[in-house]
Amino acid sequence: MSKGLPKREENYSEWYNQIIKKSNIAEISPVRGCMILKPYGYAIWENTKSILDKMFKDTGHENAYFPIFIPKSYFSKEAAHVEGFAKECAIVTHYRLRNQKNGKGVEVDPDSKLEEELIVRPTSETIIWDSYKRWIQSYKDLPLLINQWANVVRWEMRTRMFLRTTEILWQEGHTAHATKQEAIEETEKMLEVYANFLENYMAVPVIKGIKTENEKFAGAERTYTLETLTLDKRALQACTSHFLGTNFAKAFDVKFANKEGKLEYVWGTSWGCTTRFIGSMIMTHSDDNGLVLPPKLAPIKVVLIPIFKKEEEKQAILDRLIKIKDTLKAKGISVKLDDREYVRPGWKFSEYELKGVPIRLTLGPRDLEKNTIEIFRRDACSKKFVEIDKLNELIPNLLDEIQNNLYNKALKFRDNNIREVDSYDDFKKTLKKERGYILAHWDGTKETELKIKEETKATIRCIPNPENIENNIGNGKCIYSNKPSKGKVLFAEAY
Repeated sequence: MSKGLPKREENYSEWYNQIIKKSNIAEISPVRGCMILKPYGYAIWENTKSILDKMFKDTGHENAYFPIFIPKSYFSKEAAHVEGFAKECAIVTHYRLRNQKNGKGVEVDPDSKLEEELIVRPTSETIIWDSYKRWIQSYKDLPLLINQWANVVRWEMRTRMFLRTTEILWQEGHTAHATKQEAIEETEKMLEVYANFLENYMAVPVIKGIKTENEKFAGAERTYTLETLTLDKRALQACTSHFLGTNFAKAFDVKFANKEGKLEYVWGTSWGCTTRFIGSMIMTHSDDNGLVLPPKLAPIKVVLIPIFKKEEEKQAILDRLIKIKDTLKAKGISVKLDDREYVRPGWKFSEYELKGVPIRLTLGPRDLEKNTIEIFRRDACSKKFVEIDKLNELIPNLLDEIQNNLYNKALKFRDNNIREVDSYDDFKKTLKKERGYILAHWDGTKETELKIKEETKATIRCIPNPENIENNIGNGKCIYSNKPSKGKVLFAEAY
């Protein structure tokens, strides 16, 4: 099998697109900006969902589902929210089409105009807080911890598979609390849940911080973020968690009677992640041979490939591989035995390297005589022979080793690409020559933030130590304005 992938260093964008296509995880759909998740890609998303869903439920959250259509009037109730999403919304205005008399197609039936236009949800705060008004009456109804697995639509101008698409598969958590402190703790707790998943399951190191006022979620008091670094040294926002304050409670008049019987506004949070997680994983681990999947998320952790030339060799090899397969499956390891005879072994090797399967085991007649098997690990592209009888213990340990190796390799790459600068000239030179993350002083103003973005395309990815920004006034001078800075922030060019 010829992989036909571009070199990552030569054409990163095409390399990324071709990995997605040739590994058979997704393809571009006929609908602009949308993608089709193929079975292998959807299996990665299913693994992601099942792990995160358990994490959410372990922290007390319940799943619910709300409509994909939201009355347009709901969006006008929270001014910052409607302004933030106005350019991205898809709107339903009519409910049917009619045939044209000339037979050249269909047209909108003018009599089918909706009484109120419907927004195809870009996010669900408005319709959920409308429901919370009916669900919350007393402190006894709080906290209310709801999660939804759904899809959203945002009419993006520039799309890229998994990273930014018109339709997005995601989850969104929406919680309501009696106190400000409880809501802030929830916001921070869910950020930790995401960080745990990204680092311990996806093997993607993250930087935690908060967004600037200019970059925060529309309608939030504060947005917490997890930032990652791709192999072309660009930042990628993996996910966010938002402290909403009482903004949506006031917009939808959601109050509760406290223990003294006094009415108070509810404090809210929202938090979410998308299939962007998969894009981040691809851009963190993969190489010129294709996907490199962390074992904890790989749909196939081990693939078994028989090699034989004579019919009399076939059954003995297959029988042994079936025993290995059954033993590993009993340990909860997902295994595939590829016994297709119409496909050459070399083609299979390339196919599973491209798909990022963590471990490949190959057994031929000579190996069987020696009671050995060839083991190939995808993360290091290395192989060796081991005794078959040792596989039962070796494979689980090796999967853990691969998982840890992927994380440590990505962490080293990330840390080697964080640089501190103290002048705007050094900032621009570093950005042009090195890219990656840049720590630099900022005066805290939106004007300076936008000027730097306009001149360099670099944005403030996050304030990595928000307590530093808030409390250490005069800690330095802004690289752009030379005004007093409250602390250093993290800049980068980003997807």
